[in-house]
Amino acid sequence: MTGSRAGDYRILHEAALRDYLAGLPDLVAQLGGEPAAWAITEVGDGNLNLVFIVKGARGGIAVKQALPYVRLVGESWPLPLSRAHYEYLALTRQAKLAPGLVPALLHHNETLALTVMELLEPHIIMRKGLVAGIRYPRFADDITTFMARNLFFTSDLAIPAAEKKEAIAAFAGNHALCKITEDLIFTDPYRIAEQNRWTAPHLDGLSASLREDMELHVAISRLKLKFMASPEALIHGDLHTGSIMVTESQTRVIDPEFAFYGPMGFDVGAVLANLLMAYFASAGHERGSGERAVFEAWVLETVESVWNEFTRKFLDLWRSEASGDAYPVSLFTGEKGAVRLEAERQAYMQRLFTDTLGFAAAKTIRRIFGLAHNIDFELIEDPKKRAVSEARAVRLARGTMVEAAAFRTIADVTGAARKLRDWQPELSA
Repeated sequence: MTGSRAGDYRILHEAALRDYLAGLPDLVAQLGGEPAAWAITEVGDGNLNLVFIVKGARGGIAVKQALPYVRLVGESWPLPLSRAHYEYLALTRQAKLAPGLVPALLHHNETLALTVMELLEPHIIMRKGLVAGIRYPRFADDITTFMARNLFFTSDLAIPAAEKKEAIAAFAGNHALCKITEDLIFTDPYRIAEQNRWTAPHLDGLSASLREDMELHVAISRLKLKFMASPEALIHGDLHTGSIMVTESQTRVIDPEFAFYGPMGFDVGAVLANLLMAYFASAGHERGSGERAVFEAWVLETVESVWNEFTRKFLDLWRSEASGDAYPVSLFTGEKGAVRLEAERQAYMQRLFTDTLGFAAAKTIRRIFGLAHNIDFELIEDPKKRAVSEARAVRLARGTMVEAAAFRTIADVTGAARKLRDWQPELSA
């Protein structure tokens, strides 16, 4: 699966990619036909990489190559190619822990920072489906299986301390992408930063209020510290609805190039944040009042299912598969010990819930005031409608981050979201 060819890194555009693939017999057989007849299309709409779809007479593949800079910005923002290595490493581990929920790996070239994967068809990027108001009945079950298994089995609850520390070391070099998160999510939206943008002028006042909100600054700084200093498990690191491909019956998680050992709540929070943003954005995509009510109800039901099912699956694994050095069984013997350990499990999940809500809030605020936005809001053509939807999302996000004690259950969160659905914020213009 892993390959290396002579020569230094080079960016492979269509002709060079065709020649490269033509030298790999397994991929030639999978594609079929003559290489000259293969259809190669660059489809990358993300912020960092080149992504190609290659189709031959027999089948297709997806090819991803890291660029030595941030694609969204250009060569003025260099980025190490090693992120392709960490993505490949994460995908191999995720495939073992949650089989069938990530794309199959077909080839990897460390020198070229290039990975070839199965072509996911007829899957689409989940975010695009949510903008269109499509419901995905399998999603909650699939994503909670993915998160519960990957987070539990890479944590101290499941593996010995030495194994865990070696795994942390294996991903420690991915600090450049961690730095992007630390700046763009936990710092820049709360200060004047060159790359910040928002729906101006309507959100000018709200943006200024974030920069002056010291309670919010303390809360986001605590979350940043937890992100930097809490290697709880191997996290995907960018688990938003643009990194998930779906059909109504299948879910595949892609793009774990931000993977490292960090706080579990960051991944779970990212999923919840993106669902909540889809909920608040939905009003801006309506062509008639109430048109998307069924979809919006499904989104909030899914928010509740994601947390509740993740909790259930994670606790089931802890009760049946725990073999790590944390919470040693020898300390919790007999009926009294079992009762006390179960109480501690519940307390652990409550702490994780608070972390999750905080990280969800951070992910929401950065998508509205930071560098990289999402199409849930961006495709709302009327800027005033967009600003209203965004302001509602920010109001909930600030509440869950700063007033976490008011949100003890996921139903508290969805209840607050429903109340904000028709709230009319005061805009700057």
